[in-house]
Amino acid sequence: MSEHQAEISWVRKGDTFLDQKYSREHIWKFDGGIEISASASPSIVPTPYSSAECIDPEEAFVASISSCHMLFFLSIAAKKGFIVNSYVDSAIGILSKNNDKLSISSVKLNPIVEFDGDNQPDFNILSALHKESHDNCFIANSVKTDIEIVIS
Repeated sequence: MSEHQAEISWVRKGDTFLDQKYSREHIWKFDGGIEISASASPSIVPTPYSSAECIDPEEAFVASISSCHMLFFLSIAAKKGFIVNSYVDSAIGILSKNNDKLSISSVKLNPIVEFDGDNQPDFNILSALHKESHDNCFIANSVKTDIEIVIS
């Protein structure tokens, strides 16, 4: 098995803090050296205490589901002889109440895949590729969130 780490850091910048009027901006650092500016979502914590320019945990959650699905899809398609030229997913996560607690209750993946050559999967094969990708996705297997894949 493998281990995956992230370092999350936040520093108070002179804000009073106890009144809840402090910046939620922080940094995510990963083992490859990349740093990502993160914040609470402005839909949850109003600006100026959050930043729309930063990634928020809800967006990252949706992106991780989409990214995991895509990576399995690419691998499975290649093993089955399909050449993928592009894969674009405008994934959408819905934050709602679930048993009186907020959660990302559903994620809708909307992948658009373009293939190369004469070996083009029909709708049934494309559906099977997405089902196999979903069934193998580590992230999808780790969450309670309903995940829908819209195939076009």
